[in-house]
Amino acid sequence: MGIPYVRQLEFEYGRSDPVSPLIRRVIANNPGPFTFLGTGTYIVGHGEVAVIDPGPDDPKHLEAILAAVQGERVSHIAITHHHSDHSPLAGPLKAATGATIYGCAVAHPAEDDTGVKMEAGHDLAFTPDVSLCGGGTISGPGWTLEAIPTPGHTSNHLCYALPQENACFTGDHIMGWSTTVITPPDGDMTDYIASLQAIRARGFATLWPTHGPPIREADAFIAAYLQHRQERIDQILGALKSGPAKIADLVPRLYADVDPKLWPAASRSMLAAMIHLVREGKLAADGEPGPQSEYRLA
Repeated sequence: MGIPYVRQLEFEYGRSDPVSPLIRRVIANNPGPFTFLGTGTYIVGHGEVAVIDPGPDDPKHLEAILAAVQGERVSHIAITHHHSDHSPLAGPLKAATGATIYGCAVAHPAEDDTGVKMEAGHDLAFTPDVSLCGGGTISGPGWTLEAIPTPGHTSNHLCYALPQENACFTGDHIMGWSTTVITPPDGDMTDYIASLQAIRARGFATLWPTHGPPIREADAFIAAYLQHRQERIDQILGALKSGPAKIADLVPRLYADVDPKLWPAASRSMLAAMIHLVREGKLAADGEPGPQSEYRLA
């Protein structure tokens, strides 16, 4: 079963588009290999509204959000996680509106010195006014957002359920256009798989990723996401049947059909899987599992 990606989207940068009875979307002009078409900022409600993932520190995008909510009150700013295409504009938006910022602060992860760029960057200065690390709800007239802790892509990732529409804003946890990057030390494959299963169990009708179009067949999509991760894990276990190996040995074999320029990124993803398999007792490593460790079947 391949992942049924959804990538077609009608939009204009900076335009506010009503996408459901309670949701509007404004897309920032920051397309790229990690952001797809750009950061989709969601406005929830009418009159008194919440803004989800205001996006990069871009004055033009701030102007577009403020134009979209002209005559309304922004009471809440909800952040899914601290990457630089999601959270930096929260501060300027708060300054312009007086809204309270909600989210989960990240403990500074250990620096990744591999030089492999896997994300748009980190907003390590992000600190919410109100912490939702353990979950919680925020609300306004006619709408409620429930924060669902979904660590994996990052340690502080949150999704936000909108029960009035049986929908969920999934940040980078589930994206319709691509698989999600899981890179240690802040990313964690064990947490990610558990978080995917938790969101699937909720039975949402629609998923609204921060990048790209909505996912309307949520259960089938998450099932395919989970299967993709399991297939990669099974490939590793199968390859190690022939004997111990390092990640640098396995990537050219398991990613032979992928551009070698992407192998460093694949190595980071494989490391996340290796750490997960060592925790499960399926693999053993010499010392702590790391990028240079030798791995073998347990």
